[in-house]
Amino acid sequence: MNVVDIGTGPPLILVPGIQGRWEYMRPAVDALVAHFRVLTFSLSGERQSGRRYDPARGFDDYAEQVEAVLDACGLASAVVCGVSFGGLIALRFAARRPDRTRALVLVSTPGPGWHLRRHHDVYARVPWVFGPVFLAGAPWRLRDELHAAFPDRAERRRFARAQLRNLLEAPLSVTRMASRARLIAQMDTATECRRITSRTLVVTGEPGLDHVLASREVSAYSTHIAGARAVVLEGTGHLGLVTKPQLFASAVKGFVDEVLPASGTAAGTPRNQDAHDAA
Repeated sequence: MNVVDIGTGPPLILVPGIQGRWEYMRPAVDALVAHFRVLTFSLSGERQSGRRYDPARGFDDYAEQVEAVLDACGLASAVVCGVSFGGLIALRFAARRPDRTRALVLVSTPGPGWHLRRHHDVYARVPWVFGPVFLAGAPWRLRDELHAAFPDRAERRRFARAQLRNLLEAPLSVTRMASRARLIAQMDTATECRRITSRTLVVTGEPGLDHVLASREVSAYSTHIAGARAVVLEGTGHLGLVTKPQLFASAVKGFVDEVLPASGTAAGTPRNQDAHDAA
């Protein structure tokens, strides 16, 4: 299994979203390594992950991948941070393995009761037909968020060019993305929330700027998980961890420093790698 292991400090596992590729979170990784030993990876089933995906196991397969990362890196536990679809993986892992979850961070994660809209359900059933249409419409759906996050046109263009490079260097599979989208309905999120004992941070964008998920759906985790707290990243929506990576990293660091004041690097040996480690 291929794992990105970079930085020093308290270990933090960063679970990617529905794209399945860690590269789309690169700005967040770069910001987090100032405070954490960051471990990230591509989801099972992606060629670059080095791990096969078992559809029969669904979210349990992904949760076992998180545990495999801990084992491969010699860690007893870590802060587990999941992004969007990856937040559901983090939730499942934390519910099943509280002993290995030092704290839980859910970023723009589909909330309890969330389901695909009708047209998105159609897209997910025939992704080879509608997938390109869905991807082509992304700039329009994200337009308001990007204008708020990057008021300067030159900054917006730089961000767009970086995303285009990601698309070229880490191609997306609309088929695998659709499979993950359909999987969401199979999770009893409310039940998973009741099992969480880890200190939890729920990260959302501003209401009205997240055109992927309604912010109120994401922030519902702060009432479904006992003791959870919520933070809003101002000036952004669904993509806050990459449009405002320093703000995101600061919020996560502040939370971890507060709930794990003696975290240090006791949960594992610090590393400082710049590339994939073969685990």
